[in-house]
Amino acid sequence: MNDTTASAPLQNDSPRDRSPRRKQDKFHPYPFWSPRFWHGMRLGDALRLFARNCFRIHPLRVPMAFFVLGCGLLHTVLHWLERLLYGKQIESVRIEQPPIFIIGHWRSGTTHLHELLVRDPNFAFATTYECFVPHHFLVSRRVLPKLIWFLLPAKRPMDNMSAGFDHPQEDEFALVTMGAPTPYLRIAFPNEAESYMEFLDMRDTRPDDLARFKRDLLGFVKRLTLLKRKRLILKSPPHTGRLRVLSELFPGAIFIHIARDPRAIFPSTQRLWRALDEVQGFQFPRHEHLDEFVLSAFERMYRGFEEQRREIPADRIYELRYEDLVRDPIGEIRKLYQALPLGDFEALRGPLEEYLARQKDYQTNVHELPEEIRAAIGQRWAGYCQRYGYQLEN
Repeated sequence: MNDTTASAPLQNDSPRDRSPRRKQDKFHPYPFWSPRFWHGMRLGDALRLFARNCFRIHPLRVPMAFFVLGCGLLHTVLHWLERLLYGKQIESVRIEQPPIFIIGHWRSGTTHLHELLVRDPNFAFATTYECFVPHHFLVSRRVLPKLIWFLLPAKRPMDNMSAGFDHPQEDEFALVTMGAPTPYLRIAFPNEAESYMEFLDMRDTRPDDLARFKRDLLGFVKRLTLLKRKRLILKSPPHTGRLRVLSELFPGAIFIHIARDPRAIFPSTQRLWRALDEVQGFQFPRHEHLDEFVLSAFERMYRGFEEQRREIPADRIYELRYEDLVRDPIGEIRKLYQALPLGDFEALRGPLEEYLARQKDYQTNVHELPEEIRAAIGQRWAGYCQRYGYQLEN
């Protein structure tokens, strides 16, 4: 998206943004004992997160905070045990096959595309458990998931997708639990200032923050490579505006970008943040400026994407639309394999057909789009709409 598509922010959020406890904000039940992202943090990282937000924890979330700190002590011990047992092996890992990154805005179909591609037996992926405890899964993976599997809810809180420790997960959550700089840290304290938004387009990042980001992401990928011994398919929407940094870290990396009708992206992204903030936050979210946050985060992400995509060779980046993928998943994945050096599509066909047969009854959420939001999208996301063929006037 070009800078010329941006405009002044919305003057007022719509009335629905002023009451976070309204009826339509009720998501899938998420029990208070179920693990949050922060329960995977080491003690020092959790304390820094609290201190960064001046310990502004709602009284009803104080027990959760103490539980996070208690878990953090265990994670710290297990992390040092992993360093003792695997430290030299991790450092010596050479990533001979650079990862394949699935990118695109939140709720644009990245999860669906990820679930399809990981059916290829030649590839590996990061699981929910590995992203939950990225600093010690090498030593704990055989025991801890068996002890706490029942704590996870059956469904994700923001949609109808199933959850589980062995399911594919986005690596941004690994960065969260490692305490790396990521915009997702705003979820912990949704009523405070936004966190690390510069990591959506990689403009004006502080050198020490950028070094921490690179170190933690590279370390996580090395751990996965040591364990899986296969080429990785990773998925994270914030990576959309990080092409340059990812290409530097992993020379030869491949990027698959998925686009979706912005009239579906906007309300679905709102629901995403409402769900995550409500079940994950140490505060009860007010969401006073959620409309503007969604609009501006999109602009920032695609500003970075458009600036950096021209640096990626044509045989290492591929784009498709969610609507086309849903209409003809087999055909679209076949075209993707023909365009990129991913291997033989026939190795994927059988597992892909079996997975699609199991998902035939899946239903997406239905959303309404107010006229003022439609107008804002048409103005501020105009470059995206034009590039991917979405005509808002229709």
